[in-house]
Order: sequence, then structure tokens, then C-alpha cells
Amino acid sequence: QVQLVESGGGLVQAGGSLRLSCAASGRTFSSYAMGWFRQAPGKEREFVVAISGSGDRLYYADSVQGRFTISRDNAKNTVYLHMNSLKPEDTAVYYCAADAYSGRIYSDYRYWGQGTQVTVTS
Repeated sequence: QVQLVESGGGLVQAGGSLRLSCAASGRTFSSYAMGWFRQAPGKEREFVVAISGSGDRLYYADSVQGRFTISRDNAKNTVYLHMNSLKPEDTAVYYCAADAYSGRIYSDYRYWGQGTQVTVTS
């Protein structure tokens, strides 16, 4: 089992940048694929980006392709979400997730963090 803790959310103006971090417990972090999802008020949780355990495979939602970048540091048990050119529609609670295989669907992941709020003002 793995426990996840997100950090780095906040308030930013449109066009700005933020970096989210997700720290994981456990000794087998590199065996877990990691994903980021987000949920805006009144909307379903949606896939943002995922990365394989080794970091060699990346998957992006069309809405963030070219603006967001996922990376991981297996030595630090941490995955990062670098968000650039932020838009008001990126406003949401961002969650990191982990499981054996990367996926684009909420149910693909068993382990979730508590979420961190990102608010983008126009």
C-alpha cells in the first residue's frame, strides 16, 4: 500500500505557472505508475496526465498537452506536475494517484492523495 500527499497548490493569475508535488510513502515507489487527476466544482474527476514507474512513458490529456509536464524522482519518492500557461478553466482540486499500471480512468487507480486546490484567476 502507498500513501500520497500533494502540495504546491495555490492562487495564480492566468498565464502563470505552478508546480505540484506528490510525495509517496513506501519503498517500492518506482513500481507504481502515477497519475494526476483534477475535479472542478460540479464536474467529474478528469484525467490530466500519467507517468509509468520508470518514467519512460507519459500520457497527457489533450487539454493540457504542451502546457503541463509530469516528472518523477524515484529517489525522492515524489512525482511532480509542472503547470505552465495556466487558464481559468484549469481551476480545480488536483489529485495524485498510484497503481501498478498507468491509466486514464479514475477506476484505474487504487491509491489517492487528499488533493490540493489550484485556482487560476483571469
